[in-house]
Amino acid sequence: MSRLKITAKELRAIGFPESPVIPVAMSVVDKFYRFSKKDEVIELLKKVLTQPADYKNDPMLESIALKLLPKEVANATGIALKESGAAVSIFGPKHIEAGALHQIHMAAKLPISVKAALMPDAHHGYGLPIGGVLATKNAVIPYGVGVDIGCRMCLSVFDMDPDLLKSKTSFFAREIHEATLFGSGAQFKTAEEHEVMDRNEFHSTPLLRSLHGKAWKQLGSSGSGNHFVEFGVVEIQEKDEILGIETGKYIGLLSHSGSRGLGANIANYYTKLAIEKRKLPNDAKNLAWLDLQEAEGQEYWMAMNLAGDYASACHHIIHRKIARQLGRTPMKMVENHHNFAWKEILDGEEVIVHRKGATPAGKNVLGIIPGSMSANGFIVKGRGMADAIHSAAHGAGRKMSRSAAISAITHKAMRDALDKAGVTLLGGGLDEAPFAYKDIHTVMSAQTELVDIVGSFTPKIVKMCGDGPKQLRKRNPSDGE
Repeated sequence: MSRLKITAKELRAIGFPESPVIPVAMSVVDKFYRFSKKDEVIELLKKVLTQPADYKNDPMLESIALKLLPKEVANATGIALKESGAAVSIFGPKHIEAGALHQIHMAAKLPISVKAALMPDAHHGYGLPIGGVLATKNAVIPYGVGVDIGCRMCLSVFDMDPDLLKSKTSFFAREIHEATLFGSGAQFKTAEEHEVMDRNEFHSTPLLRSLHGKAWKQLGSSGSGNHFVEFGVVEIQEKDEILGIETGKYIGLLSHSGSRGLGANIANYYTKLAIEKRKLPNDAKNLAWLDLQEAEGQEYWMAMNLAGDYASACHHIIHRKIARQLGRTPMKMVENHHNFAWKEILDGEEVIVHRKGATPAGKNVLGIIPGSMSANGFIVKGRGMADAIHSAAHGAGRKMSRSAAISAITHKAMRDALDKAGVTLLGGGLDEAPFAYKDIHTVMSAQTELVDIVGSFTPKIVKMCGDGPKQLRKRNPSDGE
C-alpha cells in the first residue's frame, strides 16, 4: 500500500489556518495515518478543525487539537476565546466547507457572543464566514459586517410583457449600459444628486470628510466582483398578501451592489482600530470588536449606517434612471441588504446581529435571494426562525474560488451554458460563471424553515464587470454593441 501524504495546500483548502498547526498536522498524518485512506483522514481532520476541544485528550490527534484551541494571550491586554462557545445553528451543513464551519465556531467563542448561525450558502471569508450570522452583546465587529457595507439586492417589478426582453434586447441592454458604471474604481464625470450626500455625518469625522468627494463621484455605480444589474422575468404563481402582486409574469430589474469605496474604507479603518484595542489570538484577530459605549464604536455605528444608506441610494438612482427610460413606474420594489449589523431583540434581550452575506428573514420580511447569471433567483418572505437569528441565505454561495473558476472553466463552456439558459451577457468573467456557484435549488431546500418562496426571477439580460467582457459575451447582434 502506498504511503499517504497530506500537503499543506490540501490542509489550507479544508480551512486549516496559516499557523504552526499545518506542519503539526502533516507530521501526525505521517506518523499515525500513513496507511489510511485519504478521504477518511481528510474527514477526520475536518472534525478536529471544527471541534478541537473534543480531541484535546486524543492520543494521536491531541497535538493538532492543542494548536487549534484558543490560547491565552501573554500580553496583559490580551483576550482569550472561551473554550465553550455560544450556541451555533447550521443549516445545510453537508454543503458547507470546513473552513466556514471552523470560522463560525470560533466566532461563537468570543466573550461578546450570544448566538450564532450559518446559512446553507456559506463559505470561508475574513472574520465571519460569508453566510455567517452572529449576535453579540453591545459590541460590533467591523469584519463581522464586512468590507462592502450595506451590500444589497434591489428588485423593481414592471407591469410589462416579458417577451419584450427578446424582441427589444438591444433597447434593454442599452439602458443598463447607460444607467450605471462597473469596475472597482469606476467614477462618474458628473456627480448625481441625492440627499444622502448632504447628510451631516459626512462632516462629523476626518475619515468621512475625506471620503465625501469620491463617494459622490461613485454614487450610482455598481463596482465589480459578483455585483450586477440585470433584466429578467418575474413570475408570481400565487398572490401573496405581503408581496401584493397578482399572479402572472412581469419584467423585473434586479441589481446587486454595495457602498463602493466608502464602505471599504470605513471597514478597513475601524477594523484596524478594533484589532489594536482587542488583542485576540492571531487566528481570531479579524473578529476584533468595538464596544458601542466607546467613542470608536459609536463612530463606526454611525459610519456603517451612513454607508448602508449610501448603498441604497446607489440602487435607487439606477432604478430611477431605467424606470424613466421605460416610461413606467414600478408596481413593486423589493429591497434587502446584507453585510450589516442591526439592533434587534433576541430571546428577550437587545443584541447586535451581524449578517455577513445573509438575508434578514424576520416574520413576513420580504427579500431576494439570487441564483447565478443563468439560474433563477427567488423573492422570499421570512418565517422569523429564532435559531437562524431571523436570517436566511443571500444567494447560491460559491463552490469554487475565483482563481479556481478561472483555471477550470472555459469560455466556451460558459457561453454554452448561457445560450442554453437564453441569457445575454453584457459583461462578466469566468470567476462569476454559473459553474462557480452551488445549486440554488439545493440551497433553497436547506432553508425551508427560514423562508417561504413567493415569486421567482429568471435572468435574461445580465451586466457585470468581469475580467474580459468582450470574449465572454453571448454572440448576439441585438446586444447593442
